[in-house]
Amino acid sequence: MNLLDGKLVSEHYKQKIKTEVAQWVANGNKPPHLAAVIVGNDGASEAYVANKVKTCAAVGFNSTLIRLPADTTQAHLNDTIDSLNDNKDIDGFIVQMPLPPHLDSISVTERIKPSKDVDGFHPINMGRMMLSQPCYLPATPKGILLLLEYYKIETKGKHCVVIGRSNIVGSPMTMLMSRKANPGNATVTICHSGTTNLKHFTLQADILIAALGQAEFVKEDMVKHGAVVIDVGITRVDDNTNARGYRLAGDVAFNEVAPLSSYITPVPGGVGLMTVVGLLLNTLAAAKKKCIIKRIKINKIKLYDFKKNY
Repeated sequence: MNLLDGKLVSEHYKQKIKTEVAQWVANGNKPPHLAAVIVGNDGASEAYVANKVKTCAAVGFNSTLIRLPADTTQAHLNDTIDSLNDNKDIDGFIVQMPLPPHLDSISVTERIKPSKDVDGFHPINMGRMMLSQPCYLPATPKGILLLLEYYKIETKGKHCVVIGRSNIVGSPMTMLMSRKANPGNATVTICHSGTTNLKHFTLQADILIAALGQAEFVKEDMVKHGAVVIDVGITRVDDNTNARGYRLAGDVAFNEVAPLSSYITPVPGGVGLMTVVGLLLNTLAAAKKKCIIKRIKINKIKLYDFKKNY
């Protein structure tokens, strides 16, 4: 069994990003600028956004954190998004999910300009991904691809089984693993709550990606020997033996499954750290793309010449 070490790999990519940003700024450009909007006081969201802000500083990005109260109206949130869309200093931004139940997350996602949608959730970015056109990939699937690439995990011709069909992970991961690329070129099966005899499919998986949000759902008898196991989930589980009163668990029962696996991600220390890397890379691309568009306009080159390569 080998660990797919998200901490190791994320540090590798963050160092590369830091070096690239330093060169970018040395060439007279401003640092990439990522903004995050958080509504309410969800503990997990607070921790996740705080980590993003800290990481931005570490790689040379500027960052802005906008906190809104839990009773924020849809109109006020919309105004905040519009302001960020129009702010030329902001290269990309995210609205942290989940939102309080009275807010419409779909309309929020659609309101973000695709060119600033560094989470990769806007329908235009999703559509371009489906067509294998350049776009901002959803950050978690992008991070998983980087992890597979770093460890040189062979995906071509392999059977990949994805458990979970969310728009954030499961569905885009299915598309990305099946596209003609590396990583990719796998035969992909997507399983979900409507799948009967789930074990029948998971036991066929050369690569198993668990993204369903149920702590330790994937057990030893669901994984074949030698499988690559990617655990996307992270859930707080009550644990009286822990000083905090809880522990963090993934969707995979790690102690059971790890001995069977050829490679496996730990939780924490796996996919979550790579998600932040995906977000940083999208933001860096957004900053550079905006700069290219600006220069095209200055040089009076037709914008559609650039769009063909976007």
